[in-house]
Formats: sequence, structure tokens, C-alpha cells
Amino acid sequence: MAINSSFSASQSDTSEKKIITEKKQIITEKKFEIGLRPESFSDFVGQETLVNNLKVFISGAKRREEPLSHMLLSGPPGLGKTTLSGIIAYEMGGNLRITSGPALEKSGDLAALLTSLKDNDILFIDEIHRLKKPLEEMLYSAMEDFVIDLIVGKGAGAKSMRLVLPPFTLIGATTKLGSISGPLRDRFGNIAKFQFYEENEMQEIVERTANILKIDIEKGASKKISLASRSTPRISNRIVRQLRDFAHAENKEIINTAICNIGFKSLGIDKLGLDEHDREYLRLIVETFQNNPVGISTLSAAYSEEKETIEEIIEPYLLQKGLLLRTPQGRVVTEAGKNVLV
Repeated sequence: MAINSSFSASQSDTSEKKIITEKKQIITEKKFEIGLRPESFSDFVGQETLVNNLKVFISGAKRREEPLSHMLLSGPPGLGKTTLSGIIAYEMGGNLRITSGPALEKSGDLAALLTSLKDNDILFIDEIHRLKKPLEEMLYSAMEDFVIDLIVGKGAGAKSMRLVLPPFTLIGATTKLGSISGPLRDRFGNIAKFQFYEENEMQEIVERTANILKIDIEKGASKKISLASRSTPRISNRIVRQLRDFAHAENKEIINTAICNIGFKSLGIDKLGLDEHDREYLRLIVETFQNNPVGISTLSAAYSEEKETIEEIIEPYLLQKGLLLRTPQGRVVTEAGKNVLV
């Protein structure tokens, strides 16, 4: 028994250490992302139409001394929805409060958050499509009339209490616009979709990131990185950071094409920005399922990944590049997709 107890304790210690390490890694990554985020429109690259419209909306709201209309932002992860929300908060003279749909479990959680807001604050709810129905319904009156109604007590003694909220702006972010209910969607004054970035925009972002990280970068290298960044700033920022380590390992203070080649080969990134996970996913359809149409539930089980992760993280870029097709019968790999596996 003593041996088993010791073994269990050892397992517990190992699990706790692993959790602590993972949390530290997440915190480090978050700090890294925050440090690279633009703080004003002048530093924000891309999404030109959306940014220009936002400038008009913000100017009008400030002139009328009103909060900015609630906004719903849709698009794949890593394109700058949180970053742009921070810029909006700065321009409106308020603070940015960040949470997510899955993180809000009870009505009390949302009520506490809403009542802590101040005038012109921005409440950013990521993955708002995953918000529980009772919490979504609480948002209706908060968004329309800046009030929430709470039930205090239970049974016959229960009473309704109305709390008045300061004028604020809700910004919801989603990767699944179609999953937002009609009543919630209708309460947003502005609905905007983030677009994937153009090559020249990505190159500008890569060079800006290198400058912030205090490492030189050649034009050829920044172009190579921009092409391999899946049109997504979050990915380009991560690649630049990784290549900086490869450069320092070679005792260099510059990222050039040679460093790119070394890093990309080691990281398993090809010229399209595909990594081994992408190729494994395509290979699974082509080889295991003989490229016959296969449903997302079957792929999720075979790939050992949640359906949401496949649909929101893995597939968008493969679809954009024409490597994958979603048909009514299921997923199939295109000829271009087969070629990347050769």
C-alpha cells in the first residue's frame, strides 16, 4: 500500500508540475502577443475597409458623447479581433475588458462583469457563439437599455432587482457567424467580417514584428515568412520569434533566407505555410479514406481532435488555398492538395 500511495503521490506531483508548466507557457505566449499588438489605428495593418468605417463610427459616437454601437466581429482566429477591440477602447477613452463565452458559466459571472464596467468601456466576449442561452438573454436588456434584471432569493420570497449599467460597448467575436442566434445578432449595430491578409500586408507585419523584437530581417526573408504565415498575423509573429532563436543559435543578429530555410526545415513548415499537422490531416483523407467524402465526425475521431478545432483552426486555410473541399457528402482533398503530399 505504501508503494501504491507513493506512486499515486508521484503521479499527482507530475501532473501538477505539467499543469503549472503549461500555464506558464500560456502566460508567456499571451505576454508575447500583447507586446506585439498595435495600440492605435496608425500602427494597425490591413482590414482597411473595416478600419476606415470604424474611424467614422468612433468619430460620430464621440461627437454625440454616446457609446459606440455594439459590434460583432467574425473571422478565423489570429486575424486581430482582440487587437482591434483594444484600439477601439483606446480611441473611445475607455478600458478593454476581455472574457469568452465558455468562461462565463453562471448569470452571476456575467452580472459581476457588467456591473464592474465604467462609461465607454469595451466588453470583449470571444467565442460569443458558445455563450449559454440564459446568459445570452441577460445580454439583451444590457445591450438595448443598459440594465439587467436579477432574481434575488428563491420560491415565494424571490424578488426581481433591476441594476442600471453605465453606457458601454459590447464587442463579440466569433469564428462561426451562423451559430449566433437571430435575437442576439440583431442587437449588434455593426457586423463586420475579418478578411485574410494580403501578401504585402503580411510582409509589413513581419517587418514590424522583427523591429519590435530587435532583430534585423532581410526583405527576402520577410517575404518568405509572409508567404508561409497562412495570411494570419498571429502565425507570422510566432514564426518571426522562432526564427530569431534560430538566428541566435547561428550567432547572427539577422533573419535572412538561409536562417528561414534552416528554421522552416526544422519546424516542418513548407512554402505554403503548411506544417506536419496539415499534411497529416490531408494524408488521413487521401490515404486512410481513399479520398472518398468523409464526414467531420468521422474525421474528428480518426484525427483525435475536436470538431470545432478542425473546422475553426485546421480547415479554413486549407479551404482558402484550394487544397480541401467541403461537399454535402463530406471532405475531399483536391488535386492541389494531393500535390503537397508528394
